[in-house]
Amino acid sequence: MEPAQAREIAAQLRQQIHLHNYRYYILDDPAVTDAEYDRMFRQLQELEEQFPELITPDSPTQRVGVAPVSELGVVEHRIPLLSLQNAFSEQELRDFDQRVKKKLGRETDLEYVVELKIDGLAVALSYRDGIFFQGATRGDGFRGEDITHNLKTIKKLPLNLQKEKFPFPQELEVRGEAYLPLQEFLALNDRRALNNEPLFANPRNAAAGSIRQLDSKITARRELDLFIYGCDSHLPGVETHWELLKHLRAWGFPTNPNNRLCQNIDEAVQFCLDWHAKRGELAYEIDGVVLKVNSLSIQEELGSISRSPRWAMAYKLPSTEVSTQIKAIEVSVGRTGALTPVAVLEPVTVDGSTVSRASLHNEDEIIRKDLRIGDWVIIHKAGQVIPEVIKPLQERRTGKETVFTMPKTCPVCGGEAKRLPNEAATRCLNPKCPAKLKEYIQYFCGRRAMNIEGLGKAWADILVDRGLVKEISDLYYLKLEDLLPLERMGDTLAQKLLKNIEESKDRPLWRLIYGLGIPQVGEHTAQQLTQRYHSIDELTAAGMEELLTIREIGPVVSSEIVNFFQEAKNLELIARLENAGVKTRELPPETKTDLPLSGKTLVVTGTLQNFSREAIQQKIQELGGRATNAVSKNTDYLVAGENPGSKLDKAQNLGVKILNETDFLELIASAN
Repeated sequence: MEPAQAREIAAQLRQQIHLHNYRYYILDDPAVTDAEYDRMFRQLQELEEQFPELITPDSPTQRVGVAPVSELGVVEHRIPLLSLQNAFSEQELRDFDQRVKKKLGRETDLEYVVELKIDGLAVALSYRDGIFFQGATRGDGFRGEDITHNLKTIKKLPLNLQKEKFPFPQELEVRGEAYLPLQEFLALNDRRALNNEPLFANPRNAAAGSIRQLDSKITARRELDLFIYGCDSHLPGVETHWELLKHLRAWGFPTNPNNRLCQNIDEAVQFCLDWHAKRGELAYEIDGVVLKVNSLSIQEELGSISRSPRWAMAYKLPSTEVSTQIKAIEVSVGRTGALTPVAVLEPVTVDGSTVSRASLHNEDEIIRKDLRIGDWVIIHKAGQVIPEVIKPLQERRTGKETVFTMPKTCPVCGGEAKRLPNEAATRCLNPKCPAKLKEYIQYFCGRRAMNIEGLGKAWADILVDRGLVKEISDLYYLKLEDLLPLERMGDTLAQKLLKNIEESKDRPLWRLIYGLGIPQVGEHTAQQLTQRYHSIDELTAAGMEELLTIREIGPVVSSEIVNFFQEAKNLELIARLENAGVKTRELPPETKTDLPLSGKTLVVTGTLQNFSREAIQQKIQELGGRATNAVSKNTDYLVAGENPGSKLDKAQNLGVKILNETDFLELIASAN
């Protein structure tokens, strides 16, 4: 066969196989027999073996696994994968509905799309011209791991999108959940047991372990599955999330058949309650139900807060409840000095893992639940993750149980422990308590902060116990001769640890701000602060009123920031860090002040001819402006495309200047 003829036949076979995969996996309506499908697949394999140059990234033959990779690369998400706020009761769902209505200034019912929350691993799939080219884990929401080679092994993942019914964007990123069906989970553990390999605790762990394999041939043997629930693109003519799901399914993506459109919160709540009872009927595990406001324009109007959208809520299904006994109550000391009572339990299995300890939070919680040492209690996993003691079984008391009281002194340093006014926690008041410092070191060195590899709990304990680290900044003054005498610390390990500490000096500024442990300041807030302030000195000088002008920073957070930088010990710590060479300032991405949009805040709405939503937002940032999602009195311009929706009305009411796409292009022309 001539190469040109082989190329034509291979292209036809790929197209036919993609179509039959869509009909089989998505429509559940196969058009050919299994034997006919296998014949086409074998023919394509034979052609590609004879002419390797015919192999394309979207070829169905590439699902079976490729050569192992050396490591998983990092992928920047085009738009962050936000996490969801959780509700644990019917009332919390109704409170969510009321908050949304209040934010919108309306009392009429809202439509909600409700979707089963699959207990798997969140993934993002990227397509270019309808062809799958990259997949990533959720990661920290901003960056994930490149798992393209493993995702291709999932048979329901379309390598080439169907376009007969709806056109798709040139660039498309969809979001979904990869999971392991229960039957495959049991079969996998059976195989591992036969090979004397450790068993997976639950399907979620098995899915996460499978999707992050370096060798995709291992992943291919585990029969992962997939559901898609959204995308990051604004689709012309699509006004609701329910319509979006129809588009996704028409393109070939597997969407959950149990999704439902509800006309009001009552229907949505009933859906949640129904699935609490029916979850055992599914072939996969779920840990909740997700409620999403159906209208996309309302979603856009509501926007997001910190890492969570205001227009969605996850209802966490109650987990399995089991009984066990409290053998003792110990007290741990946290980074802020808070003394936390912890129940030591008779080990018991809950939702697939062994539980032997559970936080009791504070003295008030113990009194409210009337918990005693020796009690038999009911426990579960709150949100199916954190072990929680629900209540004691008072009928099983023998009279030998003892009442717990919080200590008056710190169990670690012996310093005074006191419950301060208006606080639920009892705190160690000793500023030099070693337990507080050990926790602080782990927090500061953690992956989400300064990311000093190798400096975990064990070495934090040793460094504090030996007097080598008396405050965080001492880490940057450690020398080789300090470390070598330590037990199990050889020259190679000591050199590596010092190298990791040295490299952390140049971390992005937001990591340092997060690592300082300012109350209420998480990763996202730290990143927001560094968009406005480019040094610790600038942030230190910021007042309450100025901080409140930053989107998503409210009175509580701004008050904590101001209070933190008013304390002399914190300023001394920052000075020592700076003297040690830790980066406390960084240049903004663009330092020019004469850019066309410098200092301006813009909101984009509607469909544009020359830009995707992501492209115009990036352009605004490149030209010194700030792109936000919500119109407010601080908005300088609204860029309005076709079908602009309610944002146009709000901008007109507030007197915000309106630009059409031509106006915007003229405005930025001076940058060219």
